Amino acid sequence: MPSMGPLWLGVDLGTQQARALVVDDDGHVFGAGSAPLTSTRGAGRHEQEPRHWWAAVVDATRAALAGLRADAVAGLAVTATSGSILLVDSAGNPRTEALMYDDARAVAESVAVDDAGAALWRALGYTHMQPTWALPKLLWLLNRQPELADGTTRLCHQSDLITARFVGHPVPTDASNALKSGYDLLQERWPEEVFTTLGIPPHLLPAVVRPGTVLGRVGPDAAALTGVPAGIPVVAGMTDGCAAQLGAGCVGIGSWNSVLGTTLVLKGVSAQLIHDPAGSLYCHRGPDGTWLPGGASSCGAGAVAEWFPGADLADLTSRASRSPIGPMAYPLLTRGERFPFRALDAETFLLGRPDTDADVFAALLLGVACVERLCFDRVTMLGAPTHGSLTFTGGATRNEFWSQMRTDMLGRQVHLPEQNEPALGMAILAATSSGRSAKDAVATMVRRRAERTPNPARTSELTERYAQFLEALTARGWLDNATATYAVARF
Repeated sequence: MPSMGPLWLGVDLGTQQARALVVDDDGHVFGAGSAPLTSTRGAGRHEQEPRHWWAAVVDATRAALAGLRADAVAGLAVTATSGSILLVDSAGNPRTEALMYDDARAVAESVAVDDAGAALWRALGYTHMQPTWALPKLLWLLNRQPELADGTTRLCHQSDLITARFVGHPVPTDASNALKSGYDLLQERWPEEVFTTLGIPPHLLPAVVRPGTVLGRVGPDAAALTGVPAGIPVVAGMTDGCAAQLGAGCVGIGSWNSVLGTTLVLKGVSAQLIHDPAGSLYCHRGPDGTWLPGGASSCGAGAVAEWFPGADLADLTSRASRSPIGPMAYPLLTRGERFPFRALDAETFLLGRPDTDADVFAALLLGVACVERLCFDRVTMLGAPTHGSLTFTGGATRNEFWSQMRTDMLGRQVHLPEQNEPALGMAILAATSSGRSAKDAVATMVRRRAERTPNPARTSELTERYAQFLEALTARGWLDNATATYAVARF
């Protein structure tokens, strides 16, 4: 174990667990802990009991700090799921259950939100606000319990509840979490005219600061419960997707993080706001004033689990790697695609006739690689810079054959970090309280475990299959001609 300097605590509230990670200025992990969370689901509903969040954070943090000096930690930051909200009283105590990030009951409210703020949403790069976004859910809560609009109630995002507990009193929210609540990232203000039209009182809205701002310091009560030193700074965090991007080291202009888990998610860095007329891509703000364009496909590694439940994936990979490139699939998890194009009628298809289950497996991997390349062609066409470093993260990086296929398909060098979780991103953001920029903190705290270099011959071969993929999408009417033409021109 390296010698111990200042340590930084990152806390991540996910859907199923709270996670705490303690790292030093060189990215070495000194402690980690977790504690479970439970949900109530059904018919578009997804709720959690917010009081359980703090109990889980206490358990996770104490586990992460076990065996460390009492004064070892020098700062902390918190991330949580994007769009998860509740209402609290003036002291920060919950007045409602928490509506989680994928609670989809605010359908009618999302229409009202679109009508009230259409011009602003277009300026910010959204075509509309989905029912799962925070602002429609806020309106949904108020429509069902209008008494909650009294002068003592305030909107609270998931991470806000935890930062308030650490500090000992309510604190501002961060602009990253406020995005789905309707915050104007261009003017850096709440658009009161939109909220007035919706009948939402301005007093419900918390103050907003940029990620990385010091919100306050850990109070004695929280210190006694968690073991975190009293008096250390609590730094405003970001949503979980942005935190993972930071943890992957994706902070420089033109750098991108491609996350392949159940679905494929791309997050990049730009000096300017990137507009997507289709609304498939939208931007957060980075801790250093940059813009963070990102989009999520409806395909990904989840298709492998769906097509091959309980299969020996190592055996499938071994056999697929010994075979020439064969059939190709477009493996959607559900009907409809959202990025790199929007097509409500898109569905899984298979090009070619597979002879074995290994051929089908390889077809899924190849299809996702094609979607990933199309994502990069699309964001480049929209004006997003893509010249910086590229990082692969997500569970699919454990499959080296697939990672190399994706590298060859893109024809560019790829970095794989040692750690890539949202809690690390928050430890990095906490470290900025010492005066460093996020970019400087990333330079020492994000450790790489591997790099992949493309094989030019393989890239050429895969490009031919990518061309067939584009033709198939265009023939089905899903991919617009402008994007297809641009992608072909980049061969």
